[in-house]
Amino acid sequence: MSGVGGVDVEAELVAWLKGQRDERIVTDLPPNLFDVAPVVQISRVGGDDDGIRLDRAFVDVDVYDTTRPLASQLMAQVRTLILTSLRGTVTDVAVFTSARTITAPAWRPYENPSVRRFGTTFEIFCHPVS
Repeated sequence: MSGVGGVDVEAELVAWLKGQRDERIVTDLPPNLFDVAPVVQISRVGGDDDGIRLDRAFVDVDVYDTTRPLASQLMAQVRTLILTSLRGTVTDVAVFTSARTITAPAWRPYENPSVRRFGTTFEIFCHPVS
């Protein structure tokens, strides 16, 4: 989903996280989620912009794993990475200027009882490179 200036925050975050982590990072969940867990899902859920360059994206990050402790641990690692390393990141398309937690990590329901889901929502500011 493109924001201001054509920056697709979901795609840029997926690409950035893939460079930082070994888990499967996606926007759409695979149908065989249990077989390929752990999985990190990135979904823009709102936000706003200044109509010119600055995009303030609300982004859900959900992690899926086979046990609660594994899902919780992975969420903590991904959250720390986003909050401490994303700020100042420049990709070919976007500059990430800040990230903060809007809703703290929490268990979220999921229809398959063999998969555990843990999620949080971030506010992420970015703008196009040029």
